[in-house]
Amino acid sequence: MLSMSNVSPSPGTPMAASPLTRACLEIDEYAAGLGWDKPARLFALVDTARLKKQEPRLASQLGLDKDDAGKSSLTPIEQDTVPSGTPLDKFLGTIAWPDAVVGCALTVERLMLPPSAEASVPEGLSDKQLSKWVASHPERQEVRLTVAVLRDGSRESAVRLREKDSSTEVLTGGGLVPGLAEALAATFA
Repeated sequence: MLSMSNVSPSPGTPMAASPLTRACLEIDEYAAGLGWDKPARLFALVDTARLKKQEPRLASQLGLDKDDAGKSSLTPIEQDTVPSGTPLDKFLGTIAWPDAVVGCALTVERLMLPPSAEASVPEGLSDKQLSKWVASHPERQEVRLTVAVLRDGSRESAVRLREKDSSTEVLTGGGLVPGLAEALAATFA
């Protein structure tokens, strides 16, 4: 387990942002610090105050006993490595969270095409063929997606383009990556 609490909020994080947005951006900033070409990473989101009260020793190990100024009320805790070679949807289907986990988040790198290129996608490609086609497309962009959901249905996403790898260039919004958000929300069903 690794707490993200010792990662400073990125300079672009608005102070009025929701706790979920702040946690999502905190995870994005952590992933950015690790660099690109990394495997997917899964995080449990726990209520910071509850963790401090119920598990003071763990909270101290995670660095949560320090001053709370500017800290999120959600603490992301990195989980074990996402198995390589396992499709993400199958892996997520195996997860069940304990009650103390109020949400979860995932960061993953993908290739994306701009909407203008979507019309040129050949019909009838298998998933493998489609991935190969996208990877060779001249307009493809490498992105890091960080998607976070709470048990109550709240969702947030952060999208970072590799070519604009800066915390001030991260796009956020609850509906940016709906498929992945749905898959994460299903881990609470």
